[in-house]
Order: sequence, then C-alpha cells, then structure tokens
Amino acid sequence: MKKLVLAAALSGAASTAFAGSLAEPIIEAPVIVEEAAGSSSGVLIPLLLLALVAAAVASD
Repeated sequence: MKKLVLAAALSGAASTAFAGSLAEPIIEAPVIVEEAAGSSSGVLIPLLLLALVAAAVASD
C-alpha cells in the first residue's frame, strides 16, 4: 500500500513538472479602469428614501 501511495505521489509530481509549454507567452491587452462619476451620486438615493420616510411619519 505504501508503494502505491509513493508511486501516485511521484507520478503526480512528475506530471506537473511537464505541464508548461515552449510556446511564446501571450501578451494580454492592458486593462482600462473607468473612474466613478463622483461620491455625491451615492448619497442622493438614501436622502430621498429618508425624505419619503419622514413624510410618511409626519402624515400620520
């Protein structure tokens, strides 16, 4: 049983050693990251929701 486990471990290590190729590496295109419009746009929706809740509470 020990020989079987040892053989499996050695064959697994040997197969990963030959996993690469001799082909030229592929050069990827540069990644373009767009910047956010601004931080104030994220505040508008919570303020509108707060105003709606306040109006609902005031009307009761």
